[in-house]
Amino acid sequence: MADSFDSSLAANRPILSQRRGRHRSFTLFERLMAILALLNLVLVGFDLSYIPWRDLYLKMSPRLTTWYGETFKGIEPHRSTSHYLETVDRLQNQVAQTGLTSAAAQTILLDLQRQSAAMVAENPFALANKSGTLERIKMGLRDHMGLGSATDSFTQFWSYSHLSQAGFNREINFFSRKVRPLIATNYFRHIDLSGSFVNHFWRLDMAFNLLFGVELLARSVYLRRRYKNFRHRDALLWRWYDLLLVLPFSGLHLSWLALSRVIPVMIRLNQANLVDLNPIQSRINHLLLSQVAVEITEVVVLRIIDQVQSLLRDGTLAQTLLSSQPGRRYIDINGVNELEVIVQRLLSLTVLDVLPEVKPEIDAFLHHTVTQAFAYAPGYREFRQIPGLGTLPAQIAEQVVAQVSRNAYGLLKGSLDQPSGLPLAQALGEKFTDSLKLKLQEKGNIQELEGLLVSWLEEVKLNYVKGLARTDMDRLIEERYHIYSVTQAGSVTQSGKTTD
Repeated sequence: MADSFDSSLAANRPILSQRRGRHRSFTLFERLMAILALLNLVLVGFDLSYIPWRDLYLKMSPRLTTWYGETFKGIEPHRSTSHYLETVDRLQNQVAQTGLTSAAAQTILLDLQRQSAAMVAENPFALANKSGTLERIKMGLRDHMGLGSATDSFTQFWSYSHLSQAGFNREINFFSRKVRPLIATNYFRHIDLSGSFVNHFWRLDMAFNLLFGVELLARSVYLRRRYKNFRHRDALLWRWYDLLLVLPFSGLHLSWLALSRVIPVMIRLNQANLVDLNPIQSRINHLLLSQVAVEITEVVVLRIIDQVQSLLRDGTLAQTLLSSQPGRRYIDINGVNELEVIVQRLLSLTVLDVLPEVKPEIDAFLHHTVTQAFAYAPGYREFRQIPGLGTLPAQIAEQVVAQVSRNAYGLLKGSLDQPSGLPLAQALGEKFTDSLKLKLQEKGNIQELEGLLVSWLEEVKLNYVKGLARTDMDRLIEERYHIYSVTQAGSVTQSGKTTD
């Protein structure tokens, strides 16, 4: 036996190793595609945040930020603000060579005053939607110079008298720390033929779209070969979330929709075991279920009660239960008269199960009744005073009660146990049902009962169903989280024992 098992295991080892290899390769492929999907999502997020956060990216990585803007966003340095900073650099070089009093330095100062006035008046920051940056520059110069006009502040700042008095190096250091970084953030962005800003990110994004499109097509072919009657449409429905990776949102000028790719990215990372999202998913599911459970329960119960009230008001329920016309439209699903069966079942339960339990109480009640009957009989008191016969009535009452109770129960139980008694019980049930129907239809009994039932159901809605308030929901959520924590702890303990 052991030899045959070893030989069988040895024969199946190549197959097992081949399956393990395929599974390992499949897992590596899933992880690679998940990482590529995550990379695509990061690039989409960077592209969408590039313009709003460009100033921050310039501080973190100036070269990469400048290269990305020039390559994908059509961004280049603005001519006027770039020329302004170049003029400041020429002033620094000229002062270093010939001093601030030289004619060349004075000419550059006049040029800076002219450019400053033009910058304040023309606002070259408007195209980049950075007018707020210009306002910060103007405010900084006004505070520094103590003047109310930004143009006058720039003119005074780039004057020989101010720079010589306040110190050229000190003022240039102020400009380099407070003003130059703000001016350097300005840029010029090209506009395409459609009137929108140039954005070539779709070219980079299209490469990922094609990659995931080919992957989705390959999965469709694989699933179609593995499962019979499997079509490409079924594959799209199976992995619907992958369509978010295939659709070219950037090329359609719907870049913000590309953030929806976080859904397939999270699913892929979870499937590839790179992240564990099961606890988060479970908590979200429990939260949603807890939030809607009370509302759904209330709506369903209210709807059922309203339907029952409608049936009572229009008499449909009474016609269904009481009408015995053969031509009426009624759907019978099992060919059984449920009311008769219910009566027979209640009769059987009463005789076989209930009466034996309450027999002592019935005997006591009958004994009391017979004793009272003797007490009101003429001559009973005188009869009790005869020596030796005073307790005779009580003994007779006990014997009569016991005999009557025993005989009556025996007759009822025997009629149900014997086959010949079943037709009698069935006839009794039918007669009881028919009699009850007839009596209910007399003298407006059914209308009165319908009215009472409708009022009672309305009270149920007001007192119980609509009482499912916010406190009940909070209690339900708390109970669900308690159950979840207990089950999670149990599963962790069980998994720990299994791995050991």
